Amino acid sequence: MFGGSGFYSFLEDVREIEIDTPYGEPSAPVMVGTVEGRRVAFIPRHGVKHQFPPHVVPYRANVWAFNQLGVERIIGPCAVGSLQPHVKPGEFVVCDQLVDRTWGRPSTFYDGPVTTHISFADPYCPTVREVAVEQARAMGLPLHDRGAVVVIEGPRFSTRAESADYAGRGWEVINMTQHPEAPLAREQEICYANISVVTDYDVGVVGETEAVTHEEVIRVFQENIGRLRDLLFRIIARLPEERDCPCASALANARFEV
Repeated sequence: MFGGSGFYSFLEDVREIEIDTPYGEPSAPVMVGTVEGRRVAFIPRHGVKHQFPPHVVPYRANVWAFNQLGVERIIGPCAVGSLQPHVKPGEFVVCDQLVDRTWGRPSTFYDGPVTTHISFADPYCPTVREVAVEQARAMGLPLHDRGAVVVIEGPRFSTRAESADYAGRGWEVINMTQHPEAPLAREQEICYANISVVTDYDVGVVGETEAVTHEEVIRVFQENIGRLRDLLFRIIARLPEERDCPCASALANARFEV
């Protein structure tokens, strides 16, 4: 699981594991513990002290570390801004699509010599998404069971013109970390699903929306941290033991070899 630096405090029987990767150190040592009787690994994607802004998070090292530990599924909760009036602050979105508007981030493990083209038409694991939606509904959370997240480079927020452009294209929410986190997981045949917590309306969406601030994002996210924690625990406990989703065989027929 990726998330904020405080999430590891929810784990039981926690131990810290340091892992070297070909891509440098992960954002932090991996914390391995137990949730609802199941082993869970956790990395704070921005580092323990939130020292890695979105454009320099060591995404490849983080995903590689999980793969080395045998992680099969990743849940990537995050804060998002809303691009549509009906997607309101305090609500949850289980995204089903992703639009990449980043640039310059290392976004693949396969730079050659073996050319690898994973299928990414549906970027989020259907099995984990289904469980997430079921459990969010069971909790009575204000939920959108699908939505497209547009991922911007950051660390700055959008201009009003950029925000209006994204909203006009019909995309639901905006974020800075879902790419390349999601495709890197797919390249390692790891299931990946996103739980988005809507913290604000992006500028230019609802009338004369005030400019988003980091302080406001953190405030609303913290207000919902308890509900997010409970949702994650329910999802983890109810994931099926066996994987029969496309993620588990993502590299089959994906490589061009002669």
